[in-house]
Amino acid sequence: MSHTKDAWVSQRAYSLWESEGRPEGREESHWAQALKEFEQLELTKASPDGNDLIAKLKAAGRLMRVYDEAPPAEDDLQLKAAR
Repeated sequence: MSHTKDAWVSQRAYSLWESEGRPEGREESHWAQALKEFEQLELTKASPDGNDLIAKLKAAGRLMRVYDEAPPAEDDLQLKAAR
């Protein structure tokens, strides 16, 4: 576990513990919840241009179609329909 990940999970687990009124004996569940949240954040993290998110979605089979170019503007569609 990297130092950054460990620190984030530790701080989040502590925050969960405090928000629940500092109960005793819940360390493991708070840590597990914080770890799950961190992993979800990592899955949704994208590069500035979004290319890594597209690659992750393709790999997971969750990306149905990638457009190589922008769809036509609504005005273009109206002009074609009028012809």
